[in-house]
Amino acid sequence: MTRPKILVAGTGFAGKGHTAAFRAAGTQVVGMVGRTGHVVRDVAAELAIPYAGTDWAAALSELKPDIVSIATPGGAHYEQIKQAIAEGCHVFCDKPMTTKGSTASELHELATAKGVKTAYAASFQYTPSVQHAKRLIADGAIGEPTEIESISHFNLERGIPFGWSHRAEDGGGRLNNNFTHSLAIAQALTGGDILQIAGDVRDDLGRAPKISGVHDFTKRRAFIPDDLDDPSLEWGESNVEWSYTVMARLGSPLARQPVSVLFKHGGLVPRFHDDHIAIYGTKGAIYLKGHYGSGALYVHDGSDWIETPTPADLIEAVPKGLGETEQCWHVLVNHFLRDIRGEAVPTYPTFAQGSLYQNIIDVIRKSGTWAVISEVTP
Repeated sequence: MTRPKILVAGTGFAGKGHTAAFRAAGTQVVGMVGRTGHVVRDVAAELAIPYAGTDWAAALSELKPDIVSIATPGGAHYEQIKQAIAEGCHVFCDKPMTTKGSTASELHELATAKGVKTAYAASFQYTPSVQHAKRLIADGAIGEPTEIESISHFNLERGIPFGWSHRAEDGGGRLNNNFTHSLAIAQALTGGDILQIAGDVRDDLGRAPKISGVHDFTKRRAFIPDDLDDPSLEWGESNVEWSYTVMARLGSPLARQPVSVLFKHGGLVPRFHDDHIAIYGTKGAIYLKGHYGSGALYVHDGSDWIETPTPADLIEAVPKGLGETEQCWHVLVNHFLRDIRGEAVPTYPTFAQGSLYQNIIDVIRKSGTWAVISEVTP
């Protein structure tokens, strides 16, 4: 395939970021589709994309892209992806893959039957620090991995305007938009399969103000009302989790026993110490600062924690001058395109992983593992 043609769905932060990643990899972005005519026309003009439209099926038919990049909110993914697969397009999809496990599984099966390649952007595993930790663990720096803790507290503002992130049917919720990355990182660090999962979720937000004009998800804080007690405000009801606690067991080729993992995320509560990912083993431990482990890395040598710099080759593997999200998109896009060309590439997240994650999220949201103590026989 020479200079593949890319059609992008979505005009916000992800749409712009996917466009830049595919262009940097040498493809031609031939079109962009969005929900609102004047918005998609403005963004396409800003990015020098020749086609702008609001009809996804028409764009597929007219442009005949080789690859589609799905950068819309999760609630829009299903039909867009299904139509693209039917046209024989390879699909790069941001997370969440869809809004529920059944539709994600269907899309995975359709893509497999059609023989198209897929990529699922649970992509924060590609930060240099996480890749450094992965290398250290594989080299035996901590012995056999035994336990991981992934802890984050975002302290998100309760006045963030009501939108897709507040609604399950639109792909919202912290499991879809935080846990997917954290679970992928744990799997990358251990090379492990998910054996068992249990969890609990909580909607501790309840509602959010309805404010017009929000387009770019990353700029939504600028629209928070000055007075949340203003009686003229309209409110939308949240129906998704803003906090979760998940326990998992991962089977790893690096360990004789399953690796125990704790994922703890509070979307609305403040942190006291650093958000972090810690990996413990039979001979040592690794501590990564940051909610996705993208900060400083420390190795415990048996007596103390020692900050360990990232190797130069891992730093050079990501593009310079970009945010972490954009850097990771670039890495994943490169793996995806090389795979499409038939080159040997490292394992990367596809719809197989994406559909598994949506089914796991369905299980966690049921919170069905509680035992009622009064009903337990002593």
